[in-house]
Amino acid sequence: MDLNKKSKFLSLLLRHKPAALGLTMDIKGFVSVQQILDNSNSGKYPCDPFTLDDIKEIVFTDEKSRYSFDFEMQKVRANQGHSIDVELDLVPQTPPKYLFHGTSKKAIEFIKKEGIKPMSRNHVHLSHDVETAKNVGSRGKRGAPIILRIRAYDLHQYFVKFYLSQNGVWLTESVIPFEFTEIYYVA
Repeated sequence: MDLNKKSKFLSLLLRHKPAALGLTMDIKGFVSVQQILDNSNSGKYPCDPFTLDDIKEIVFTDEKSRYSFDFEMQKVRANQGHSIDVELDLVPQTPPKYLFHGTSKKAIEFIKKEGIKPMSRNHVHLSHDVETAKNVGSRGKRGAPIILRIRAYDLHQYFVKFYLSQNGVWLTESVIPFEFTEIYYVA
């Protein structure tokens, strides 16, 4: 398995399915690096073995800084994007006036009716800049991105809590009503 596939698999393990490799995750979302190494090398699971160098390269070269590494405990976790319950120690923050959300033409009608929802994740993910939102909105097979500008500070005034993850992604557990958004960019 090439490093890109291992990176995607590590993201899956740390955000959604630690049981796919028989991993024990603590309440903070951390998993022992040694357990990842041992379990991926055990032959019980249908994956190529991870090496310590693989994990370090994935964690420390990730351009989005998706991971945190606890050197003392030799543990790793995802910084956000979880669909499982973890305590990330997020502290409420006052957001800037506007934040951005990248989505697809397919999703926009749903968003107009239901708002921006976390869907299968614990939080709605928002970007502080348009370029990042474009990258998110154009991932996968979504087609051309649509960028929504969210009046984050106004929402905050209505007691919606916002958090800033370790890697600079703005998060909220709340549904963002469409009334607080505007279509900012269509590719």
